[in-house]
Amino acid sequence: MNIYIGNLAYAVTSEDLQEAFGAFGEISRATVITDRETGRSKGFGFVEMPNDDEARKAIEEMNDQSLSGRNIRVNEAKPREDRPRRPRF
Repeated sequence: MNIYIGNLAYAVTSEDLQEAFGAFGEISRATVITDRETGRSKGFGFVEMPNDDEARKAIEEMNDQSLSGRNIRVNEAKPREDRPRRPRF
């Protein structure tokens, strides 16, 4: 299951997500999304967990909990919509 994590402090890293969510089970991948131009965090990320039951427990336990001083928003990620790529100038 792919989990969305929002309202992240800009200092949170992919390793921080791995550590926080790893308490609930196996993590396939943990990623903080960054701006292409600046490399700075966009304040959200994703964690993939192969076991859906562990993922649901992580969502339930971690939603609205503090991580690096901010209460994070955690829910099941929605599938990415197909949309045309924006032209780069």
